[in-house]
Amino acid sequence: MPVFIHPEQTVARHAFLLQQKLRSKEERIIELETENALLHLKLAEWYGHICRKTEERVPTGQQEQQRLHPVLVNLLTEVHVLRQNLADLYSAYVGFSSELEQQSRGFLEQVNSVCCSIQDRSVDVRNLQAQVVDLEKSLHEEKERYKNEKQRRKVLHNTLIELRGNIRVHCRVRPLLHLDAGLCDTDVLPRSTLSEKVVHAVNEDTVVVECSRSGNPPMNKVFEFERVHGPNDSQKTVFEDVRPLLTSLLDGYNVCVMAYGQTGSGKSYTMIGSQTEDTLLPEKVPHEGIIPRATRELFSLVSKTPRGSHDIELSVLEVYNNEVWDLLARDCEGAAGGVKRDVVSTNTGTSEVPSLMHERVQSAEEALRLIGHVLHLRARNSTLVHADSSRSHLVITLTVTSKGPDALDLAHRLQSTQQGWRSQRGRRGSSGRLPEAPTGIPCPSPCPRPSLTQAPLRTKLHLVDLAGSECVGMSGVTGIALRETSFINRSLSALSDVLGALSEQRPHIPYRNSKLTHFLQDCIGGEAKLLVMLCVSPTQRFLSESLQSLGFGTRARQVQKEPCRKKSGATKLK
Repeated sequence: MPVFIHPEQTVARHAFLLQQKLRSKEERIIELETENALLHLKLAEWYGHICRKTEERVPTGQQEQQRLHPVLVNLLTEVHVLRQNLADLYSAYVGFSSELEQQSRGFLEQVNSVCCSIQDRSVDVRNLQAQVVDLEKSLHEEKERYKNEKQRRKVLHNTLIELRGNIRVHCRVRPLLHLDAGLCDTDVLPRSTLSEKVVHAVNEDTVVVECSRSGNPPMNKVFEFERVHGPNDSQKTVFEDVRPLLTSLLDGYNVCVMAYGQTGSGKSYTMIGSQTEDTLLPEKVPHEGIIPRATRELFSLVSKTPRGSHDIELSVLEVYNNEVWDLLARDCEGAAGGVKRDVVSTNTGTSEVPSLMHERVQSAEEALRLIGHVLHLRARNSTLVHADSSRSHLVITLTVTSKGPDALDLAHRLQSTQQGWRSQRGRRGSSGRLPEAPTGIPCPSPCPRPSLTQAPLRTKLHLVDLAGSECVGMSGVTGIALRETSFINRSLSALSDVLGALSEQRPHIPYRNSKLTHFLQDCIGGEAKLLVMLCVSPTQRFLSESLQSLGFGTRARQVQKEPCRKKSGATKLK
């Protein structure tokens, strides 16, 4: 910390030291003058003594004079030296006095300059304070403008999403992998032909399938989607197109993100990313999929809202062999065979799973820890395409319960109005009557006191990782795995039938043909915003499955839904 030395104190200290030196010099001058006077007295004394001796001894005077002459010479020499020293001391005293006067004058000038500088700095401080006030005012205005622009952006964002369509289809073409060069018993083409790349992401919204087989006409098909990601696009790039939907979630809309494709096409990597059986590793952040990134983004958005205004609950289920299994309940209850649930339709026409376990989570890390802990419970099996293939449809749901700040503000205003009338009631006039209540303001007690209750607003984020859509011949499974593949294909066919019925606007939509479509009824045909992420393989070996996935996405784009409506909590007065 810098030490500030006051200039006046420095000048006073220096002047004090100079005064002490001057005082010591003056004392030395007095001592020398005293010594000089003593020597003069001594000289006069010797001179008188010499005179007396001369009078007494005239005959011997010449001898005495010769004897005393050296003494007188010495005395005169000492007197001369003393006078010279006295003159030098006086000259030093005069020089020291002039130096002291000059230094004092210089210090005074420095003090005056410092005082002027301090005054100038005080002016600068006042100017800076005025600038700070102006900046604070500008900051307040910018905050108000930002608040208004943020609200306007929400409206424009939701309008843009609705104009783009409630069902959006994105496509991701994965890079070449080692499994693309593998051969199975059903392969009749050589390895070089099977690993040939035939699916290309030509730009941000177009996929081209180019294939030429011997004996068959060349194939050149073009598919267009809202967004196409090539093999070089990172997980972060894929999530950036999903991020705006999370803003709609807090604005009062249900949201669903669904990954569709064959086994080995990158669905689980796109949705989950790199994971272990126990947890989603934080060091794998660059490879995190949509589920962990969406979870972190949701909690980040909630953290910017007033504390306690949102509660988030997590539920995890899988649809295996057309049965719904609660993974959180299975893990908590320790049931080896799992806890089976059922899907029912409510009076409002929506679907729900009674007794489904919802775990309240306080942070993204807690939610990801629960998700990673139950991932190993998901049904898996080995196929010719993938050694650890998921044989069930995984559905992770984050339910956001929002309190209504508008209703709470209205309640506070009503209570303030009522308290104001009560205070006026205590201040009656001389007539003893209450002042007349203005029109439109409720009367105070003993009138019934209004109470305000608002139903909580609940929105859901469904994150779905579907099982592989390959045919039985490609998977090469038998026994129990063959039964699993049969159920997977039936549920995916039911999903395709639902999309076809919606696109053709049929009067009956077959949601109940599968537990998967029954559970996702609100997302597919309801008012939720649905994003289908198609994952396709680029090689000749999986051409049939890639064409089937691209055709599924084309049918999904043809669905014309009514514009989704924002949910709102019902406010009522009792």
